Amino acid sequence: MASDEMYDVPIRDEMIRLGQLLKLANLAEDGIQAKEFVENGLVKVNGEIETRRGRQLHDGDTVSCNGETVRVSRA
Repeated sequence: MASDEMYDVPIRDEMIRLGQLLKLANLAEDGIQAKEFVENGLVKVNGEIETRRGRQLHDGDTVSCNGETVRVSRA
């Protein structure tokens, strides 16, 4: 069952790429799985399906995958 709970994932830099965030937030086990999720349309950024693993994410962006949602936050 999908969880509606959102949690923040702190980043050190101005931005993080989508594939990196999926791994950092433990939404994907590794880069290969992150790539598969994105290519198969299983990842949403700010509520819209994103198919670019290199999409730049900034403070406040939300990412949803496998029923979990995380928000990028600047550390």
